[in-house]
Amino acid sequence: MTSRIRTFSADDPGDARSVAAVRRATIPYLVCTAETVAWEVAQAPAGQRRRLLVAEDADGTVTGCAEAGLVAGSVEPGQGFLHTAVPPGHRGRGTGSALVAAGEAYLAELAVRRVYSWVAADGHAAGFAERRGYARSRQAHFLGRVLDRAALPELPDPLPPGVTLHRVAEFADDLRPLYEADIECAADEPGDVPVGRAPYAQWLRHNWQRPDWNAELSSVALVDGRIAAYSVAQTDGVDRYWSGMTGTRRAFRGRGLARLAKLAALRRARAVGYRHAYTGNDATNEPMLAVNRRLGYAEVATEWRCVKRI
Repeated sequence: MTSRIRTFSADDPGDARSVAAVRRATIPYLVCTAETVAWEVAQAPAGQRRRLLVAEDADGTVTGCAEAGLVAGSVEPGQGFLHTAVPPGHRGRGTGSALVAAGEAYLAELAVRRVYSWVAADGHAAGFAERRGYARSRQAHFLGRVLDRAALPELPDPLPPGVTLHRVAEFADDLRPLYEADIECAADEPGDVPVGRAPYAQWLRHNWQRPDWNAELSSVALVDGRIAAYSVAQTDGVDRYWSGMTGTRRAFRGRGLARLAKLAALRRARAVGYRHAYTGNDATNEPMLAVNRRLGYAEVATEWRCVKRI
């Protein structure tokens, strides 16, 4: 049965619920709610030209989705993304092929020359992508741990000299110091497409004003009053916690501060009832992988970064 492909309807709350359900069924490690889906569509940067596509069968059941657009902030023109999700029960019916075709057609309208996609390393998805002209480039891992049935390390008492731990909510009046730390740390993250520095207002809107970003759980480590490390918490309001970003400023690396910030956030998340914690790391990011293993995380899934010239 061929699915009909259409654009996501921002006026239909059922669309946001259906897309969130598709994403949870295909990548259960990510925090995803209907509210977040609707927010991402409404607040996408204008320069991203982001389009959310929905596949539905003859009775209107949503059977998959795809998001396509320009890589925000890319310093090189013609860089795009296309991420496709089809739940296991709807695969093998041409839905994924139809979504990819529609997404690539839209990207061609935007004069995209190179398309990037994340593809599950599940023995099937990468082959699907390769048959459509995508080549594998690098890997990333999802890692997870339970919070409610396994011990978490204790925070050191006392903390190292000069170090204090805080909630991001304590800095709500001025997040510029965190912005500077995040821009510096993000620049050192492994990636395919060089991006420019986002203005503060844009960073604030597209990060801390997201409905799933939790300033009460997110953590900052200060050294002598300066932000040295931080760990961002995203939550679904039910039982799932995702580490959106953990980083240490260059001048403070090698002192275990990222681990302290993340551990403080995890302990707060457990205290308020979150049961599952997930995070993601590029396969080459060995320092952060080591931090996460020490915190009890284990690999739960792997993805391929794939690229295609169109």
